[in-house]
Amino acid sequence: MALLPVRRYEGEICMVATPQELDRALHDLFAESAVGWDTETRPAFRKGESYLPCLFQAATAAAVYLFRLESGDVRSGLAALLEDSRIVKAGISVADDLRGLRQVFPFEEREVLDLGRIAHRRGIEQTGLRNLAGIFLGIRIPKGIKTSNWAAKRLSGAQIAYAATDAWVCRELYLRFRELDLLSPWNPVDLAQRLPPEQEV
Repeated sequence: MALLPVRRYEGEICMVATPQELDRALHDLFAESAVGWDTETRPAFRKGESYLPCLFQAATAAAVYLFRLESGDVRSGLAALLEDSRIVKAGISVADDLRGLRQVFPFEEREVLDLGRIAHRRGIEQTGLRNLAGIFLGIRIPKGIKTSNWAAKRLSGAQIAYAATDAWVCRELYLRFRELDLLSPWNPVDLAQRLPPEQEV
């Protein structure tokens, strides 16, 4: 893995901050049949300390959009995306992301696909994003910025590139899995499974 070339997303990144940018982002996302997605959460370093997701990343063929979750308009748009059964939302280890997001805004997810579960069902034991990127895409994804402050008022260029890359890689992995016919037929466990309410608190 260490010998693979380092790759970051090099396309357009839009930090959604205005109503016009939100309209454009949602128009692009709802025009897709599949998007890659991820979330970022402020890290906790003390026992008993935890935070809710503060950033949602979604990748299309044209761009990666970064949404701060503090806005009600953003939340309603993302809820509609997550509930749209026409669009596959491909991610890695999505259960924690969904559990956190449901504490920020309500939604009933549909067609949210966990690529890690598909890889595990195919006999791959290490199913994290970076491992799958190395195996299926032949690239190495840097991870050093993960524990930075994602709740900062202004994200750094490194944070923005990191967040965009994760969503982009999820989309690229989905396309690669589809090309290799790893998605058909889907097993029900490949879709995100909603946890019982008592486990979401």
